[in-house]
Formats: sequence, C-alpha cells, structure tokens
Amino acid sequence: MTTKADAITALVTGASAGMGAEFSRQLAQDGHHLILVARDEGRLRAEAEVLERDYSITAEVLPADLTTDAGVAAVVARLQDASRPVEVLVNNAGIGLLEPFEKNDVEDEKRHLRLHVQTPLELCHAALQGMLERGSGRIINVASVAAFANRGSYSAAKAWQVSFSRWANLAYAGRGVKVTAVCPGFVHTEFHQRMSMDKRAIPGFLWLNAENVVREGLEDNARGKGISVPSKRYKVLTTVMRFVPAKFTSGPARRRLE
Repeated sequence: MTTKADAITALVTGASAGMGAEFSRQLAQDGHHLILVARDEGRLRAEAEVLERDYSITAEVLPADLTTDAGVAAVVARLQDASRPVEVLVNNAGIGLLEPFEKNDVEDEKRHLRLHVQTPLELCHAALQGMLERGSGRIINVASVAAFANRGSYSAAKAWQVSFSRWANLAYAGRGVKVTAVCPGFVHTEFHQRMSMDKRAIPGFLWLNAENVVREGLEDNARGKGISVPSKRYKVLTTVMRFVPAKFTSGPARRRLE
C-alpha cells in the first residue's frame, strides 16, 4: 500500500464510468492521487468527491473530449507539467460502433479511430517524456480480446494498441517504464448500453466483472507484462483463436437493443 508521504499520481481517461471508474477506485485504494478525465464534468466531480472521502487521496477533475484536438491538448498539457508529475497513465476511454463498417457514418469511424489510436498515441508520447527522465512510470492501454479476432475497425484499432504496447514495454522496461495492453472480453459496464447493443446476444459465461478485470490488469502491469488477458476463460479463448481460420473469430453477432 502506498503511504500518504510517497503517494504518486495516476491519470485515468474515461474515468466517469465502467472500467475507468474501477481503475480509479483501485488506484485510490492503493493510495494514488488521481486525475480523472472524461467528458461529463458533473459525474467526474461526484466521483472525485467519493474517492477523496473514502480513500483520503486528492482527485483532480479534468473534463475533456478526447475525440477533439482541444480535449487531447488539455490532457497532454497536464501530463507534461513537470511540477506535478504523473507516474501512472491509464488510457481507458473508448466507444463502440454497433453497425458494420460500411453502414457507419465515416465521421463516426474517424472519431472511433481517433479515440482508440491517435489519442492513446499522443498521451503515451506526452507521458513518456517525464517518465523516462525520472526513470519510472506505468502505462496501461485498455485494449480488448477483439484485437485477436476479426471485428471490423474496432478489432483493428485494438490490435494497434496491443502491438504498440508490446513494443513499448520491450523498448522502455529497461528504462523503468512498464507498458501493458489489458485485453478483457465482455465486461459488465455501460459500454454496451451506450452503443445500444443487446447484451442478451452474448452467452453468459463470456461476461466478466470489472473489478476482477482491473485487478488482474494492474497486477500484470506491475509484473511488467506487455499483454494482460484477464480470466482463464479468455486466456484459453485467445490461445485457440490463433489457430482457427479467421472466419471463425468474428464473435457473436451484435444485435440492437429493442
């Protein structure tokens, strides 16, 4: 457990709900001060109040839309503030698109790509400057088991996160920075409701609990693993996926919630 005297700061994107909120809670429980990033300032402030009360840490609120240049610039500026160093970066913000690629509006696809690829790249680059100078730091990029499957532009974006994280962990571990792509399967959060997906289309055994996913991801990052696949069932599934024809890895069909 981190003590008050040596507490360090973690920045979490997509912190207002789901896995982002769970990452924030577990990091606060371990004594980390927090910077909470999401679009909804009201939800962030409510969360910050609870975390400060329950865990005796400080929680800074940074409202930002990470699909925009201005939003990303605000977070980059905070990561580059050498007077208030950030030791842990969790790139968790994400969105999903329910329809097949050809049916989605191209502007939605561009925002999707920005949030899952360009934004994490920019935030990692900003955070690494101070981390490498100090010789310590931790970065977690929340990817997905979809990175090992074939599910349109979402899989492609998450595959980038996995490839980048694996490389970055190899490149920077010797300089004190651990980088991990956490690759959960289906997790009980608001993510699927926001994209109006009918969760009943997914078999029950495939659903995971956010608390367990985050705990395992943090532990794997602390151990210096470049890739973390939480739960035994998904470890088995991702191993099998490497050996089956691509047409069998598209996953269950997505169905709109009626």
